[in-house]
Amino acid sequence: MCIHAMYVLRNNMGKKQCFSCRIHDLIVTGPRGISKQRISTEEYIIKWTPVDKELNDHFPICFVSEARDRYSRVYQSEIRCVIADVGNHEAIVTCNETTMTVEVEKTYLIRKNKDNLHLNDFRDPSCNLTRLSNSTHVVAVMSLNTCGTLVEEDENNIIFKNDITSAAPNEIISRQHDVEIAFSCVYPKRTNLTLGFRHKNPYAFLEKGFGAFTFQFEFFESQRFRKQVDSSTYPVEVYLKQMMFMQIEATTSIPNTELFVETCRATPYDNPNSRISYTIIEHGCVKDNTVQIYPSSRVQFRFGMQAFEFIGAHEEVYITCTVVLCETGVPGTRCTQGCIRSGSGNHRGKREAVGQTSSHSISQGPLHLVKTSDSQASGLSLNLGMNVMFVVGCLLACGVVIYRSKRSKIKYQPLPSSDTD
Repeated sequence: MCIHAMYVLRNNMGKKQCFSCRIHDLIVTGPRGISKQRISTEEYIIKWTPVDKELNDHFPICFVSEARDRYSRVYQSEIRCVIADVGNHEAIVTCNETTMTVEVEKTYLIRKNKDNLHLNDFRDPSCNLTRLSNSTHVVAVMSLNTCGTLVEEDENNIIFKNDITSAAPNEIISRQHDVEIAFSCVYPKRTNLTLGFRHKNPYAFLEKGFGAFTFQFEFFESQRFRKQVDSSTYPVEVYLKQMMFMQIEATTSIPNTELFVETCRATPYDNPNSRISYTIIEHGCVKDNTVQIYPSSRVQFRFGMQAFEFIGAHEEVYITCTVVLCETGVPGTRCTQGCIRSGSGNHRGKREAVGQTSSHSISQGPLHLVKTSDSQASGLSLNLGMNVMFVVGCLLACGVVIYRSKRSKIKYQPLPSSDTD
């Protein structure tokens, strides 16, 4: 459940309203095991996974958003509550080297909501659940990185998660009995997966005071930034120590704006929260000594760095950056602060400046390191030898592929060139 904490806030001391406050916290109460995660300045995700003994029961989940103004006065929204009904949906999940397949029997609740069922990505026609479903089962087949599939990881595995839901994608709350069926596939990290690499289109956002705006992250062929890498050639093949050229560009109808890149990190998976990562830019400061910043306009950020690889069973690198759009010349924004060195004491708190957007995460990739022994790379392959099928209920269907091999310790360190210096 995603909560957009954008309500009319009232001061604890009276009826005074606050329309320029920044959300500080979300107070949540509900069943045991409930948790919250802040994903932007004004958005939280509330997560809860029921257990078997909670099947066929009903649980209230209530929340209040808390905000502060520039004088640190506290404001709270009215309390909001939803009822979570825990139902049982028999599901079969099949995981192979390229796709996830899920089959769910049509219960009364599913049939009642059949016209509203969708996966995480409801805009892609290839992810439409009516395409393969029949009279008795809802059926979906998707590549591991399509249809809004989320990538997570633990110490040993990469986890691909998606949901079949009837909740309205653009609504904050619901007063209907919505279907919510989570399913996932789990693969050992030592396994290489065929993900069907896809170039990422511009990221679009909408915020009060800035309207609609986009961020586009692209790789370019040279430091002149005249020709970007063709999206059909992804993954982008590079050699060790080869210079890579990247550009982030903001597009907005609001005049006098500027772009600021706060952080950039490299990860071996398309997961910005990966446990394995390498910091390129932090708090607006360059951390990698091969990075070069190139001249650009106020709404562009151009930089380059030498290609590298992660040590261990990883052949891909994704670059993820957090970016902010600011009104030009407004004091106190992240753009005017620039690089903030560690220990300087100038880091801003959770409350954002008025003349800037929330921080947004954007990524592009993957980069594929070409070694001298590599043949023409056309993507990674995985020989699983079998498909594994599981049947689970209680809202969670999980497919797992098990291997006997142990994962080696993985860490990052600079690698020397394969060429003789």
